[in-house]
Amino acid sequence: MGKLTAAITAVGAYVPNFVLTNKMLEGMVDTNDEWIVTRTGIKERRILKPEEGEGTSYLAIKAAKNLLEKRNLDPKEIDLVMIATATPDSLVASTAAFVASEIGATNAFSYDLLAACSSFLFGMSTAASYIQSGRYKKILLIGADKMSSIIDYTDRTTCIIFGDGAGAVLFEPNTENLGLQDEYLRADGSGRKFLGMDAGGSLLPASEETVRNRKHFIYQDGKSVFKFAVSNMADVAVKIMERNNLSHTDISWLVPHQANKRIIDATAKRMGLDGSKVMMNIQRYGNTTAATLPLLLRDYEDQLKKGDNLVFAAFGGGFTWGSIYLKWAYN
Repeated sequence: MGKLTAAITAVGAYVPNFVLTNKMLEGMVDTNDEWIVTRTGIKERRILKPEEGEGTSYLAIKAAKNLLEKRNLDPKEIDLVMIATATPDSLVASTAAFVASEIGATNAFSYDLLAACSSFLFGMSTAASYIQSGRYKKILLIGADKMSSIIDYTDRTTCIIFGDGAGAVLFEPNTENLGLQDEYLRADGSGRKFLGMDAGGSLLPASEETVRNRKHFIYQDGKSVFKFAVSNMADVAVKIMERNNLSHTDISWLVPHQANKRIIDATAKRMGLDGSKVMMNIQRYGNTTAATLPLLLRDYEDQLKKGDNLVFAAFGGGFTWGSIYLKWAYN
């Protein structure tokens, strides 16, 4: 019997029906399609409208049910449900607890994990640790965000970037040396002045003044965030390669956070990877924050082969960032 590792054994996802195109944004803020595509690589993004559903939990439930149906899995077999998100349904009450109940995972404990755009990456590390402890067999990790709920659609620095969506993966024990192999995770709290949301937490509770001054929307210093993201995402991805003696020829796929095509391209270049080895769907969904990585896995699932070497890389507000090396577990 081989060493116990934690492998991804199923993938599910969901994106809302409404498509917000660059052309539509031209009528909302001072921007244009060419500028957006050139600077970000984004052509359109999905937005959850009230007539379809409400809250991040709606997206997460849809993604979870998609996975359960594809895998033909009884939700009562799930031991833990984690929701990686920056936009929980509400403060205090766990979005994950609600999602677990709604999908019928009545034997699972559950909680939310918040690390901005790195939430799903950090959740992978957490899920793998639970599996490797030997105490749990099936962990459902969902990355879900309704970014439209915290976007100011008069602010062209943010409204062109973000979209809504959710993706889910199932982690299970593996003895074939597949699954999560290594991780390199980092954080720097000084970064919150460059990317965050001022009001709504304990530091600046909601008030008439915070609403009037539009403090409940996300803000970012684009140049500073871009600079940090380009260097740090590439650094950790290269670090993972070096620690595991991987050359560019050993890597099957780079699975990068979908924040900006230029950041993705810079990371791939540092790793020596050809564009054909880089997963990308930013053109269709924009930045869905915690949902970007599992959405990539869903979109490329048919191209993945058992034993493929995947390198995940992400960067998020806070700042948080990191890289994970994972061997794919199924065809």
